[in-house]
This record gives sequence, C-alpha cells and structure tokens, in this order.
Amino acid sequence: MKRYIILMVIIPLVAGCAHVVSQELRARAETTVPVPELFNNPESYKGRVFILGGTIVTSVNTNEGTYIEVVEKPLDYRGRPEYTDDSRGRFIVLYEGYLETATFSQGREVTVAGEVMGTKAQPLGEVNYSYLFLKSRGLYLLKPGYDLPVHFGIGIWHSF
Repeated sequence: MKRYIILMVIIPLVAGCAHVVSQELRARAETTVPVPELFNNPESYKGRVFILGGTIVTSVNTNEGTYIEVVEKPLDYRGRPEYTDDSRGRFIVLYEGYLETATFSQGREVTVAGEVMGTKAQPLGEVNYSYLFLKSRGLYLLKPGYDLPVHFGIGIWHSF
C-alpha cells in the first residue's frame, strides 16, 4: 500500500517538471546561439532548429497553413514562456496545416520548436516590421493559467 501512495505522489511531481518540447526536438535544437543573436541575424541561422516561446498576438489560416504571430518571451527550465514583459522581438510561425484560430488566439502562451526560414516583412501598425520567420517542427499550446512551479523559500529573496 505504501508503494502505491508513494507512486501517486511522485508521478505527478515528476510529470509537472517535464519539458513541453519532446526530447528528440530538444536534441536537434540549437542551444549555443543566444536568442538576441538569432533575432539580430536570422539569415545566418536558416535551416537550424530553435526553441522559442511567448504570447500569441494573432493567428490566421491560409492555403499554406496557419500563421501565428508571437511576442517572444524567455523560456523557463520546462520550456514555458516566463511571466515577464521582457522580449527580444516578435516572430511568425508557419504551421503547415489547419489550426483553430479561436484556440490559438490572442493572449495564449505557446512554445515552438521551429526551423529558421529567415525573415518575413509585414506591417506592424504604421511600420514595416521584419519578423523572425520559423516553420513549425513542434508546436505546444499551453493551458490557460497553467500551474506555476512550486518554490520553497528560506530567508528573504531566496528560493530553490
């Protein structure tokens, strides 16, 4: 009986710490290039896979697939966008297929393992913005209000 109780406690804890991107895609993803460098010079990284995430601004279905515009946010250790205003810019993801735009809607958090295709210039307000352009190799929509990791603190301003 004790084994079952222990398993019932441990399995959810381990599953809650799992990375949202599959191990296979994480193994293929570029980890040595800083994200600001990718945004500053996307043409140099064409064909390479990066893992990025952030908040969806818009999504549109076309004959080519679904285009998703995302405001980039730093990712936490589980591959989820952090709750922050920090961003290195915006990027567009092409998902080759149909996605329900009511589900992939403004304000939802997403993580993508995407192949760099270069840039895509589009209007953003009154300016022509050069978006980092990715083709999706793995797309992960996070549940609204996903659970935050548990932090234990000792002292002031310190947690582990």
